[in-house]
Amino acid sequence: MYWPQLQTAYQTVAFHGTRHPDKRAILCEGRTMTYGELHRESNRTANAIRAAGLGRGARVGYLGLESERYYEIFFACAKSETVLVPINWRLTAGEVDHILRDAGAEMLFVEREFLANVTAKQKDLQKLRLVVDMDGEGELGSAYQTWKAGHSAADLMPTTGVNDPVIQLYTSGTTGLPKGAVLAHRSFFQMAPAFAEQHLDWVDWRPDDINLIGMPGFHIGGIWWAMQGFNAGVPNACMRVFRSRDAVQLIRELGITTSFLVPAMLYMILAEPREGNHVFKTLRKICYGASPISETLQRECLEVFGCELANLYGLTEIALVVCLPPKDHGIGSKRIRAAGLPFPGVDMKIIDPSGNVLPTGVVGEICLRSSSVMLEYWGMKKATESTIVNGWLHTGDAGYVDQDGYLYISDRIKEMIIVAGQNVYPAEVENELCKHPAVAETAVVGAPDDRWGEAIHAFVVLRPGAEASPRQLMMSMRGIIADFKIPTQYHFIDKVPRNPSGKILRRILRSQLQAEAEAKAKAKT
Repeated sequence: MYWPQLQTAYQTVAFHGTRHPDKRAILCEGRTMTYGELHRESNRTANAIRAAGLGRGARVGYLGLESERYYEIFFACAKSETVLVPINWRLTAGEVDHILRDAGAEMLFVEREFLANVTAKQKDLQKLRLVVDMDGEGELGSAYQTWKAGHSAADLMPTTGVNDPVIQLYTSGTTGLPKGAVLAHRSFFQMAPAFAEQHLDWVDWRPDDINLIGMPGFHIGGIWWAMQGFNAGVPNACMRVFRSRDAVQLIRELGITTSFLVPAMLYMILAEPREGNHVFKTLRKICYGASPISETLQRECLEVFGCELANLYGLTEIALVVCLPPKDHGIGSKRIRAAGLPFPGVDMKIIDPSGNVLPTGVVGEICLRSSSVMLEYWGMKKATESTIVNGWLHTGDAGYVDQDGYLYISDRIKEMIIVAGQNVYPAEVENELCKHPAVAETAVVGAPDDRWGEAIHAFVVLRPGAEASPRQLMMSMRGIIADFKIPTQYHFIDKVPRNPSGKILRRILRSQLQAEAEAKAKAKT
């Protein structure tokens, strides 16, 4: 389904809320919100935000789990011309503080469970003038309902358009400090018209679809996929937090037909006890991405789910723009390791360090050009200019294109590690690990992991005469950085390999891990 009149988030909810107000929009923990209710209640919240004195472009934070309230607030921000800043609830108080401070958030919606991560440093956040404790002392979301209750549900008339910001997502940089990627409305509306024009069904929607939102809304995959479901006007089953047992139950009880998940989620779903594969009989298409997937897992998904698969590749800075279509997912397909083909309207090139375009089959940096590219890194002019050059987004990912135009990812130039869809940068982890008094230097790399996509390995050089166990190193980082960033494996070495300029040679460390894994596999046979 494609609605050509939809070009902004506020048009989406207004259109469907008026066209079929009684149709289910969000299903969450047994609660149902119709499109009419979503439109009306997001109006009420938008009017409350404006009454609080927030003007056009003001940043509004959200710290909490997924729920109908999150999407209600997202659409309210779009209607009130403010910009939503969703925050990863797994982050520590210091990390949350940095994002609120960097964004200059004037208002924050926070669930009671995470309130302590804000109040600890709230007095130092001069721009943050309103914190809405969504739960108060009552039931989940009760204080939020009270806060907005006295405000009008009348439609607003926002003057923002397709090129105005709607959301600011934080993604770590190579320095380890999060950067705010500012996305405009257009970032969420490119796919449908492009696919409709080319008659492509790589990612498609049908009137009877029921969509599962398993990815968190602070992740580009989560908010982008959710918006595709809302744009199509289908019911969206929203999980507060992903649990594989709950996912299987929702698929069976609600008749889920489509979803976007990371490979680690697919792995966990397949591992859940079940009476038979018939529980997945309603599934017709699963899209996946955000981290590497093994051929073994792809094969098992095809056999057990019995539905089409589509791989989606993108970045926070440009949304999802490359797809490996279902037709390339057959068992034994020569394309199974490809990231896919660019969406219609997306330009792609592979360049060398000097900016020269490389020929077919040669590995270089992947550059993408699309109408969905971010507006900027918030408050970081130089970083924006070095990332978006003449309209081209320099992804920092290395890859090549084959003779048929398929993109293959060979490595990540920026050394990012992806753990179950969560971005982790070695520099941030290394900085914290080196604060331990026994550590002289360290290098962090990712290694393939069947369950999580990648696992974080730390290579550690201890100071002369010092001792430290893996557990001690692990515990030293607890509460300082998010748990998913803490290495799960520790290797004690005499020296970190570096090139003449002092840069860590991570490829040597990854090769060491690969050799060890191959030796273990050989020993078992």
